[in-house]
Amino acid sequence: MTETADIVIIGAGIIGMCAAHQLARRTTAKIIVLDKGAGPGEGSTGASSAVCRYKYTHAQMVRLARDGINAYRNWPAFLGLDEPLAKFHADGVLWLADGGGEWPEQESKRLGDFGIRTAVLDDCAVKERFPALNPCAVLPDYATAAPHQCGAGGQHLLELDGGYFDPVDALQDLNSALRRSGAELRFRSEVSGINMNAGAVTGVSLKSGDQISCGAVINAAGPWCNAILEFAGLKTELPLAPTRIQIVHRDRPTEVPGNIPVCVDVVSGIYFRTQNQGQQIIVGSVLEKDEREEVTDPDDFARYAEEEFINVVLHALHHRISGLPYRGRIHSYSGLYTVNRADAHPVVGRTPVDGFYVANGFSGHGFKLAPAIGSLLAKEIIGGRHDFETDIGPDFLSFDRAPIKLETKSVLA
Repeated sequence: MTETADIVIIGAGIIGMCAAHQLARRTTAKIIVLDKGAGPGEGSTGASSAVCRYKYTHAQMVRLARDGINAYRNWPAFLGLDEPLAKFHADGVLWLADGGGEWPEQESKRLGDFGIRTAVLDDCAVKERFPALNPCAVLPDYATAAPHQCGAGGQHLLELDGGYFDPVDALQDLNSALRRSGAELRFRSEVSGINMNAGAVTGVSLKSGDQISCGAVINAAGPWCNAILEFAGLKTELPLAPTRIQIVHRDRPTEVPGNIPVCVDVVSGIYFRTQNQGQQIIVGSVLEKDEREEVTDPDDFARYAEEEFINVVLHALHHRISGLPYRGRIHSYSGLYTVNRADAHPVVGRTPVDGFYVANGFSGHGFKLAPAIGSLLAKEIIGGRHDFETDIGPDFLSFDRAPIKLETKSVLA
């Protein structure tokens, strides 16, 4: 069967769905979103911790995060839905410091210049506001798990408007919004080729044998993006590697008091947050060394966490929540980042193939940026403006850009 569309988006994760929504808000063009999975959340989005934080090295990334999170904080208005499933959990994001330097004050001022509200908390203020947390600046002994004398952490940075979102519910909400706008979402629809003529996209071929003619294609295929690039005869100079990322979650006993924000522990190299109305705690790594396990086949990788990883991050978690009892159910899983090995930043926008666009290599940043990335793509493809836009232009993350200079290439870049 052959049919016609205007825009085809490959990948129904949060990037592809936000791109579809941002396009559908400004055009009546026929949009079809294709996904090889059986339902929402089978790719990277379903395993995302969906942390929404603002602190990034480069100003452009701070602005993209600000603009993306603004959509999540105003989710019903962004979608045009009265009662969406997903909600923004405005718990704040606390950067637990290592006791060195004045960076919390400096970052507070820098983020304030972008209109982002923050607070700088000393150890006493952290304990008063979040009584379960230990602001110690001493690295735990992972080799022996021996106790130590905790030391002062100094000042810590709290992003007041940060938090987290419900990732799979977000996809369901976007599906509802797209149905209302007339866009189509199709699962079990694997793309097997990009059709071109004279250096321009003319459509896509599906594994089923069907064809869709179109003038624009967006590659938002997450860990499968390299195969789609090859179909278009493209290879980015910035290597994009599907990478296994491990996550642990455990029950939160009732003895753990008060609110717990999203925490980024720069001493131990972990992050953690609550979920399920505060009844569970998710914990993962922010260390570059834990973002190196490349996956050859995104459909075939170990979907559990290794015992050594579990032990290390739980030891760090018990250090940060020192009253956390050593009991309760512990579960683990693994998902995939698509890591840009050159600079841990995505490639977004037009390519040398006319009508072929990319939104790939988000390296763990994708969820919070997604509404803003959708805006960037929609402006490049359709033009015009709407609500919930970003002012970041196409050059910063362009397909043919040079690597961005960074001190670290971890998810905190």
